[in-house]
Amino acid sequence: MDVLEAIRARRATREMKPDPISDEQLQAILEAIQWTPSWANTQCWEVVVVKDNKVKEQLAGTLPPGNPAFKAMTQAPVVLVMCGIKGRSGFYKGEVSTDKGDWFMFDVGAATLNACLAAHAQGLGSVIVGLFDASKAEEILGVPEGVAVVALLPIGIPDRVPEGPKRKELSDFVYENHYKS
Repeated sequence: MDVLEAIRARRATREMKPDPISDEQLQAILEAIQWTPSWANTQCWEVVVVKDNKVKEQLAGTLPPGNPAFKAMTQAPVVLVMCGIKGRSGFYKGEVSTDKGDWFMFDVGAATLNACLAAHAQGLGSVIVGLFDASKAEEILGVPEGVAVVALLPIGIPDRVPEGPKRKELSDFVYENHYKS
């Protein structure tokens, strides 16, 4: 599958079949994370692979009522918990190097998108869950201090793939040489 085709066709999949995904599919997704570019190659991500139904239910309990991804959290055979090591990305000799502060959210976001695209390329669905109680998720998983749970990523065989949302025109957000309002 062409990369641009995958980018255009990938959708947030909130309805999944409970059927398992293969170890080879999961391995390919994890390798896509492994090869994600990062600030100074710091590779500040860590991933918890959750297959246990009880743990998936506990993680689903960290979502607020009405979160549309709730069903995917328990239906998907695998939930990747995307974590970021704090104080590594965007730092040089222990000091913040950017006015944006710790860069781990950017790097983990890139790794999460790579996982989504790798899943899509294999006919799988995923949805990036960002609205949840991260501190509860960290407690459930035993995440150590200095590491943050950034996103939950249910992955599975789509039961239904939604239509794509309308996108802005390029002229609505692309400027040449200077920002224009």
